[in-house]
Amino acid sequence: MTAHAHTHRAVVYLRATPERVWHALTNADESGLYWGHRNVSTWLPGAPWEHQRTDDSGIADVVGTVEAADRPHRLVTTWAGPQEQRPGGPSRVTFEISGWQDLTRLTVTHENLADEAERAEAEQGWSAVLSNLKTYLETGHPLPQQPWLMP
Repeated sequence: MTAHAHTHRAVVYLRATPERVWHALTNADESGLYWGHRNVSTWLPGAPWEHQRTDDSGIADVVGTVEAADRPHRLVTTWAGPQEQRPGGPSRVTFEISGWQDLTRLTVTHENLADEAERAEAEQGWSAVLSNLKTYLETGHPLPQQPWLMP
């Protein structure tokens, strides 16, 4: 099985506008509230992006490049550890944002994962982050505990 065969896709429906969802994904301060990391970039195609810790250390646990940005509909970024050199290249995350009436459907596709273990880890991580994003956007507050820490 090739590295490309390991993909995780998640879909969540949010009571928020596509622009609001885009802002929550790309605003450093806001993403830090529900994600546990600040997403830092200019969000222009070709620009670097960093997934920085919220402890003001400036340490990025994930880095990548913005491959495509069509605000507020589609964002594609590469994902890798800061020093990671993967044989098949970095993984890629695509955010597709579609509005309909008072709803927005957010589809997150994380592809080019190394193996089944990394795919399972991505699934667990995305479930926690997207649940926290939904709660945050719909109530104004993230979940009371960080869901990715739940045993």
